[in-house]
Amino acid sequence: MNDIAALLPKVTAIAEDAGRAILDIYRDESRTAERQKDDASPVTAADEAADALILSALGNLTPEIPIITEESFAPERLPDLSGGLFWLVDPLDGTKEFLSRNGEFTVNIALIESGLPVLGVVHAPALDRTWTGAGPGSAAFRDQGTDAVSVRVRSAQMDAITVIASRRHGSGGELDHFLSRFKVAERVSAGSSLKFCLIASGQADLYPRFGRTMEWDTAAGHAVLLAAGGRVERSDGAAFVYGKAGFENPAFVAYGGL
Repeated sequence: MNDIAALLPKVTAIAEDAGRAILDIYRDESRTAERQKDDASPVTAADEAADALILSALGNLTPEIPIITEESFAPERLPDLSGGLFWLVDPLDGTKEFLSRNGEFTVNIALIESGLPVLGVVHAPALDRTWTGAGPGSAAFRDQGTDAVSVRVRSAQMDAITVIASRRHGSGGELDHFLSRFKVAERVSAGSSLKFCLIASGQADLYPRFGRTMEWDTAAGHAVLLAAGGRVERSDGAAFVYGKAGFENPAFVAYGGL
């Protein structure tokens, strides 16, 4: 698709509009009750409000591009993805963070082309922070209404690696074995797709994930990290691609300047 980067400001506005819809519910504790989906994961009115807004807005922006979202996903009624181009959306990534009210939840919108994330927006409504990217060298960060600034992964000091991990999914044997090859100076935690963004912003070096994730959890953050000079690989070093059957991810590692 031509002019993918030209879509970025409009997609950013859509993500931030969805963030405002989420915050309207977040600020009213009487509306934040959760329900359990079929897979036992939680869903709230905020997930559904953001999902409806994004589906409508992306449909109007690019009616020719199919959309997969976490809340609308159903294997039995997938849109036709044979064209190789589709939107991949998590309208509220980090529902557990939303429910615990720690602010570490995001709106994730990514454009996938031929299995790769070529555009991504990650917006953290409660923090009022937004990360964007649409190709090498384009990663940017906007904090609390300030002008966007370019971001890039940092050159890692091999004897002082900062590892970032999921706040909700702790370390295990696989993770500890993987990290044994590095000299880890610090291990920090964060929720949702913020982990990719902190690497893209040069605040961490490595994010290994051996637990279950879905493609909509990772695509937008992956796009931002690629734009900032980082990379994401399967834990065995193979390419990490999108549009897989079932949309479930294998274990992966996100790298900054390593």
